[in-house]
This record gives sequence, structure tokens and C-alpha cells, in this order.
Amino acid sequence: MIRFTVLGAVALTLAAGQSASAQNQSLEDKASDPTASLMSFQLQNFYSPNNHNSDEDRNVLQFRAAIPYQLGGTSNIARLTLPYFTSTPAGTSGFGDMTLFNLTTFDQPWGRYGVGLVALLPTGSSQLSAEKWALGPALGGVAQAPWGLWGLFNQNLFTVDGDGNKPDVNISTLQPILNVKLQNGWSVGNSEMTFVYDWDADEFTSLPLGVQVSKLVKTGGPPVQMILSYERNFYDEGMGPKDTIGLTAKLLLPK
Repeated sequence: MIRFTVLGAVALTLAAGQSASAQNQSLEDKASDPTASLMSFQLQNFYSPNNHNSDEDRNVLQFRAAIPYQLGGTSNIARLTLPYFTSTPAGTSGFGDMTLFNLTTFDQPWGRYGVGLVALLPTGSSQLSAEKWALGPALGGVAQAPWGLWGLFNQNLFTVDGDGNKPDVNISTLQPILNVKLQNGWSVGNSEMTFVYDWDADEFTSLPLGVQVSKLVKTGGPPVQMILSYERNFYDEGMGPKDTIGLTAKLLLPK
């Protein structure tokens, strides 16, 4: 039960017709592109009113910051993700483990690809931390089309140190990316939809399917992207979330 909660938190921390250059991306596309050099700060809330094999609910408040920078003539994105569990089926609350992520990106005529590293830091509260240090490669790519963008992102975490009495964290995640532009700043696509493969269990421990609607709001200050999502997880072992409703406010700071 605790192992599934921890892996679920890690997964949270852990997104035809190509034409436009990545350098000419619209702000709306950049806001939905995890490989874009766009500084952003977002606050997310994920509420699961029902969980597999439990009558209790689950709620996670998550902060994420993405900071682009240049190093040695290459474009990089540093990202920090920190979840806080306000409620879980086990009745615990507190911070989950922090993940740090760095991606070096390369613009292409069809879009952009990136390679980098992701790290898990055991900063979480008791019973909400894996109590393991983990590190691994990350890679992905996003292609642009007149109607929006699509792509695939992969992250991998493998235990390098930590409490020997706790299960290791040896997982790979796959996140499909799909965003279709509508009018007046609206767009629709898939939710965060992170598929998690546990190498120790030798099976996928998260099998989600979801959709999200986004609205880019431009006022007198920095633009904000508002996102409403719904996701169903079809992996029904343990006490992982079954249905999840997400609400995100992403503050964008374009150059």
C-alpha cells in the first residue's frame, strides 16, 4: 500500500503534418510542451474521490517549477517537483519525495527532442517517502503540426542508495503528449497520463487514460494557463487512485 503511494507520487513528478520550426512555437504550444524553453511555476491539485480497494479518498497538492538556462551553448531545462499529500487511504499526510530533472534540448525542423537525467530525493515525510535515492536517464521528443503538438516522454529511476529495509525504486515511466489547439486560447489533449512500469514487480503499476482542457489567460500581468483534467487508472491492485480530477494553474514567464 505504502509502496504504491510512493510510486504514484514519483510518477506524478515525475508529457503528422509537421511544419513549423520549434523556435517559432506559439506561447500556447510552449505552455503544453515539456521540452520548451519556457520558465513556469505551477500549482496542481489532484483529487481522487475513489481508490482501488479502499473507500477513502486521496488528495495531492503539487508544486512544480521549470527553469530554462544555457550551458556550453546548449539549451537546458531544470525542473523541480514537490508533492504534498493532504489525505491518503492510509490516513497519512505530509510531503512526498522531491524529484529533480534536467533536460538538454535540441531544436529540429519537425519539433524538438531532449536527453537528460532525473533524480529522486528522499525528502518525504514518514510513510510517504521511498527512503531511497534514485537516478536515471530521461529522453523524449515533441513534434509540431498546424493543429498542435504530439510526442512521447520517458523517465527512468533506479535506486542508488537508501534504507536497505525499504523496497527499491526501479521504475520507468512513459508519458504521451497530445495537445490540439482550439480558438481563443483553448486547447484539448490527454491528461498527464503517466504509465509506470515497475521492474521489480515486472508489470505496469499505473495504466491511466485521461483527457484535459486548457485555457491560456492573458491579463495585465504574466499569462496563466488553467488546466482541468480527468483520469481513470485501470491498474486495480493496491490502493492506488481509481478516478482523479486535476486542477492546475501554471504561471508563465516568457522571455
